[in-house]
Amino acid sequence: MNNYYSSNPSFHVGIDCIIFGFNDGELSLLLLKRNFEPAMGEWSLMGGFVQENESVDDAAKRVLAELTGLENVYMEQVGTFGAVDRDPGERVISVAYYALVNVNEYDRKLVRKHNAYWVNINELPPLIFDHPAMVTKARELMRQKASTEPIGFNLLPKLFTLSKLQSLYEAIYGETMDKRNFRKRVAGMDYVEKTDKIDKLCSKRGAALYKFNSKVYRKDPKFKL
Repeated sequence: MNNYYSSNPSFHVGIDCIIFGFNDGELSLLLLKRNFEPAMGEWSLMGGFVQENESVDDAAKRVLAELTGLENVYMEQVGTFGAVDRDPGERVISVAYYALVNVNEYDRKLVRKHNAYWVNINELPPLIFDHPAMVTKARELMRQKASTEPIGFNLLPKLFTLSKLQSLYEAIYGETMDKRNFRKRVAGMDYVEKTDKIDKLCSKRGAALYKFNSKVYRKDPKFKL
């Protein structure tokens, strides 16, 4: 059996994380300005390598935690990218994941340490290797999932206004939504609960703050937005 394995080539297994955030009405990506070779000085996704003692999923969680300090983050596998010449350094087969994080909760010191920055999704710089393809596929998957499951709430703070909720889904789908129809759909969601708190930052009158109740959602997991 050993001869069977040793007679075949060994490759590096990489992890690349497409980390989405939401701020000022727009989706953003957390990107690295690389300070190492290959492609030093260029923009890339956050990545790393699968270690001997961890699964691919565990490696993705570790890579994300090493950059942001966050654990228990919503993550989903995007796919495997394995073109022969995708990485000029070595033969690397990479498994990509996308993650949805609250931009108010990550560890800013860690992010600065890794020379990472939030960049508006509509103003992305050229990315290295096949990272643009990873981002494109991740956005497609996120849009599909966001239409049938409430994953978008992972991008929001615990308390939010309905205006902010609408602007989030407009950013995800890339289209403007009718305010009246949007609020009518949200009104039918028992798990989007109105609180007694008011957000006075947006207007003098203030807007009601809402929260997502995951326990209520799990009892009747129906979502369409």
